[in-house]
Amino acid sequence: MKTFPMFLQMKGRRVVIVGGGEQAAQKTRLILKTQAKIDVLAQNLEPELSDLAMAGRITHHDGAISPANFENTALVFVATGCPGMDMALHALAKAAGATVNVVDQPDMCDAITPSIVDRDPVVVAIGTEGTAPVLARQIKTKLEEGLEPRLGDLAALAGRMRSAAAARLGPRARRDLWRWVFNETPRHLFANGAERETAKVIKAAIETGEFGKSDGGSVSLVGAGPGAKDLVTLRGVQRLQEADVIYYDRLLDPEILELARRDAERIYVGKAPGCHSWPQEKITQTLVSAARRGQRVVRLKCGDPGIFGRSAEETDALKAAGIPFEIVPGVTAACAASASVGQSLTDRGEIDTLVLTTGHRTKGYTVPDAIADIRPGTCVALYMAVGAAEQIVDRLNTQHPQIQFDVQIASKAQRMGEVLLDCALEDLPKALKENEISGEAIIFIRWPRGHDGTERRALGAVS
Repeated sequence: MKTFPMFLQMKGRRVVIVGGGEQAAQKTRLILKTQAKIDVLAQNLEPELSDLAMAGRITHHDGAISPANFENTALVFVATGCPGMDMALHALAKAAGATVNVVDQPDMCDAITPSIVDRDPVVVAIGTEGTAPVLARQIKTKLEEGLEPRLGDLAALAGRMRSAAAARLGPRARRDLWRWVFNETPRHLFANGAERETAKVIKAAIETGEFGKSDGGSVSLVGAGPGAKDLVTLRGVQRLQEADVIYYDRLLDPEILELARRDAERIYVGKAPGCHSWPQEKITQTLVSAARRGQRVVRLKCGDPGIFGRSAEETDALKAAGIPFEIVPGVTAACAASASVGQSLTDRGEIDTLVLTTGHRTKGYTVPDAIADIRPGTCVALYMAVGAAEQIVDRLNTQHPQIQFDVQIASKAQRMGEVLLDCALEDLPKALKENEISGEAIIFIRWPRGHDGTERRALGAVS
């Protein structure tokens, strides 16, 4: 190693940042997360730094700079943005014996700022010795996905209880206790927002010395988003990494399952149109059975579990069986599709009503009632409606013969093979057929306020 990773004690210590522009503001934001005293040396400050100085969160010095400004410091950042000035200031700081970081000039850095994953008091620093900052950021992103946002608060809670645990439990029992806290019930409770209950559970475990023996199973209905690996929420990733068994749908990017624990069992329960090898009743019964065996179960669903995901049937069964469960929301297909076409689902003054509906019911394809009730200012997002396209066109032409609706199609949105189309209403069935779109699509029908829909955006086709 050319550099040695180390955490510095910052409470009450002095950090000097030289510069009044954006580079200096970036370093100031970073050090503000610590308990250091921050002095900023610059003639003028950009607005953010000026506001911080007025609020008393930093101290601004606009006079001449000498080695004395850098004495008794924990760290100095030189961030003027001018290479010549940075070099001169570096010399002054070194004359005072300071540890110096010159922004974007690694050859003049005693200390290199790492990429940081902040779950205070849990802090992870990633460094590449200045060789590959992009790689460091990629690693940071992976760690951000895997560590729940409030993990640091759980660590702080455990820290406050360490003395009590040391007084009542032996070394081996303490190790087992903290392993249980950070792997089992307390961590799950805390991640779900049950802070008081978490504290009670840990205190009871310390008092009795009993823990980890009565943990039962649970089910998490996790929205996987439109299918792309990078559109799963951080909470969804966490649940995948905790799961003992995962029941997953079709249309998912297989890489999503790589986010799970390696030893988690993976069971495909996808239902293709006209082929129901796993009927809903069997899936529901299997979830209940797995949880009763004490397993942590993830039911991984496309999109958002609460939007045409048939989650009500599963949650009803879990409630009836007394199985604890949670719903982890995901990016629904309409949101993913609208992002792909580059158009908002709502538009101030034009679209103020959003309707999510489906063209497929229990008995097959049909025209949803929402189509019949469409009004100016409405965007209707149709799920699973490709098979009802001709019926939808006939209904709208019959009820609104003078209106030329905005119609857009997004097939496999945010995934490989994505196709985006813009067409006239009467051309909808033809566009679907010519582009071989058979099922995985969202159809948008918009009726903006104040015009008849003739000013459509010509998207063309993208694949």
